[in-house]
Amino acid sequence: MTIAQMISRSAGELAPVDVTPEGGDYETVRRVIEMLTLDYREQPSLETIAARLNQSPTQLQKTFSRWAGLSPKAFLQAVTLDHAKRLLREEEMPILETSLELGLSGPGRLHDLFVTHEAMSPGEWKQKGEGLTIRHGFHPSPFGLALVMATERGLSGLAFAERGNEAACFEDMASRWPNARYVPDQAATAPYAARIFDPGRWSDEQPLRVVLIGSDFQLRVWQSLLRIPLGKAVTYSDIARDIGQPSASRAVGAAVGRNPISFVVPCHRALGKGGALTGYHWGLTRKRAMLGWEAGQLSG
Repeated sequence: MTIAQMISRSAGELAPVDVTPEGGDYETVRRVIEMLTLDYREQPSLETIAARLNQSPTQLQKTFSRWAGLSPKAFLQAVTLDHAKRLLREEEMPILETSLELGLSGPGRLHDLFVTHEAMSPGEWKQKGEGLTIRHGFHPSPFGLALVMATERGLSGLAFAERGNEAACFEDMASRWPNARYVPDQAATAPYAARIFDPGRWSDEQPLRVVLIGSDFQLRVWQSLLRIPLGKAVTYSDIARDIGQPSASRAVGAAVGRNPISFVVPCHRALGKGGALTGYHWGLTRKRAMLGWEAGQLSG
């Protein structure tokens, strides 16, 4: 299920108008969702939507965000993104035609939309990284030797290797985006390593930009991982429920195992049934070390 489908369904399952405490708020949300789902090609602005509903933009923004959990603009972007993926992947439509079909002014707008949501261009999504340059380097970390990978837009990979096993570690990561161009560049990746493993440099005001490259399902699982607080842990079943697919625990486990940005996207905080410390792509010893290190940061 896509992001937009989840939001549409959740809004459709809200209580009927006559039993909601805000009365007409539900009808407002329903009409906005219907408008954006059907008229996404027009890419209507908040002001346009508000005018159609005879409401102020400020009040409409507050009402929709309170009910749906995201703004009308974010919902429109999610709907547009879903259609973009379908046209690019299933119908193999060229990028320019896709842009125009979606009501965007051109490929630049479509590129911005993907960068905002997934930090990747439509071409990279479709071509498995072709045209993408990924710089990489190995750096010491609290959890052993770390392979750091980055594009010009942010961190795209973080893996761990034992001394002498660096080549296998790199090949494992590079196989995820086989058509990308890989450039060894310790100087470019060193600043990422310094920020990632130094809690004193973690900042909500200057978040680390990450480039998540994966399927729609994988992205939703990884986004769910990002919502797990430091010092907490959840099960695969918890994640499955969080993404709206409660019966997909096994698929969630597979997606967790394919997380390309270890530690930063905290797959080590995902546990098996009953809270069991199950397999970890970079080794259970390292998983235990990460959980212990985080507990130390909280107690310190």
